[in-house]
Amino acid sequence: MKILMVCLGNICRSPLAEGILQDKVLKAGLNWVVESAGTNGYHTGEHPHPLSIKVALQHGIDIRQQVARRFTAADFEKYDKIYAMAGDVIDDMKSIAKQKFDAGKVDLLMNELYPGQNRDVPDPWYGPEPGYHEVYQMIDAACEKIINKI
Repeated sequence: MKILMVCLGNICRSPLAEGILQDKVLKAGLNWVVESAGTNGYHTGEHPHPLSIKVALQHGIDIRQQVARRFTAADFEKYDKIYAMAGDVIDDMKSIAKQKFDAGKVDLLMNELYPGQNRDVPDPWYGPEPGYHEVYQMIDAACEKIINKI
């Protein structure tokens, strides 16, 4: 199984989602690939936001080695499942992928917890540290649900 986590800049939400799911995959003994990307490309080559790193480390997950990259149309060929952190991210993915967009591979991450409700993971980039803790908890619960489905 190859899973891609996608947000806008690939420095806040999707690096947390990648790190959290990778941690759960390893603990479950699964042979999955989990990666992340961003749709806007503004932070390509950068490491995750310092607060994402801090919150992940507080939970025993080290995401410092991650490097932001831009989502591409080819990602639809490489991954089995692509989780978007928010609806606007799916819109961006459609725009980037054009005819290669595969709706069957894409879902909002929060639909794992709240099927069909299309809830977003809020972008903590604009706010203080507590927002990063809230986002961590949301992503952690959704990733736990993914692992439990298997």
